[in-house]
Amino acid sequence: MIQTPYLLFLGDAPDQLAAKVARGIRDWRPEHCVGQFRLPGCKADVGLPDLGLAEARAAGAKTLVIGVANRGGVISREWKKVLVMALEEGLDLASGLHNLLRDEPDLTAMAQATARTLHDVRVPGGNYSIANGLPRRGKRCLAVGTDCSVGKMYTALAMDAEMVRRGRKSRFCATGQTGILISGEGVPLDAVVADFMAGAVEWLTPDADEDHWDMIEGQGSLFHVSYSGVTMALIHGGQPDALILGHEPTRTHMRGLPGYDLPGLEALRDTVLPLARISNPKARVVGVSINTATMEEDEAMSYLKATEARMGLPVVDPVRQGAARLCDALDGI
Repeated sequence: MIQTPYLLFLGDAPDQLAAKVARGIRDWRPEHCVGQFRLPGCKADVGLPDLGLAEARAAGAKTLVIGVANRGGVISREWKKVLVMALEEGLDLASGLHNLLRDEPDLTAMAQATARTLHDVRVPGGNYSIANGLPRRGKRCLAVGTDCSVGKMYTALAMDAEMVRRGRKSRFCATGQTGILISGEGVPLDAVVADFMAGAVEWLTPDADEDHWDMIEGQGSLFHVSYSGVTMALIHGGQPDALILGHEPTRTHMRGLPGYDLPGLEALRDTVLPLARISNPKARVVGVSINTATMEEDEAMSYLKATEARMGLPVVDPVRQGAARLCDALDGI
């Protein structure tokens, strides 16, 4: 169990999106956060007090959480210095990077010397089978995106919270590092051996009551050449009954791929639905989730209204407006 509260490490994040792990924890588990630690030149800010390691420890922090998701998930030399000092200060470390804390000899030696704990959440914990594609009882909803980091996790969390508020049976199913740090459990899907990814999603979303909904955290994008494989595993292993399309309208290109334009929502709909119906012939696209974080209120509302008229589906920003209309769209499925 990772001890709370947390000091969120933003490192030298080049922009707000690079600190999405820290922002997700701040937004969904604010009671677990005492502050943020930023290196010089950091361009991200999650709105928490900037604290030094000693200050954070005095404020009650027990764990330094790496809140940055960089390309490749690596620990830089500059980060390493802070991580070592954090252990010396009496803080545990938690990370969802591909570059595991436990694989760094200086960190493991310091953790042993200081009796501190290293938590690597991007390590698969189960013995997953290859997917069998057999139908399962219960209902499942999956958000799929035109790109990475467009709000798929926020959509699933917001829909789960709304369903629970209504007294409905619902569960958020974490499939990535941030979701696991928020919910305390899940499968780090992109760290599972490829042949077993869809099977891991089947394991994560087993048989359930007929009126129970699993809100599955989406990953990657079918249109992102770097991360499309994990999206496909979610689609086939998750067997979603309902699909939510996710989009961030101000992007000029795919995240990390300047040479690739974002597809439109129609292209996403027309691509994902035939693929989803391979494992669940009844799969339906029921709504659209738009990330309008970088848009002013009037611009955002105008965009949402126009997109809804064009798509013929409920279109909302679940952060600005809540997820009620997306949850309404699940009725009757």
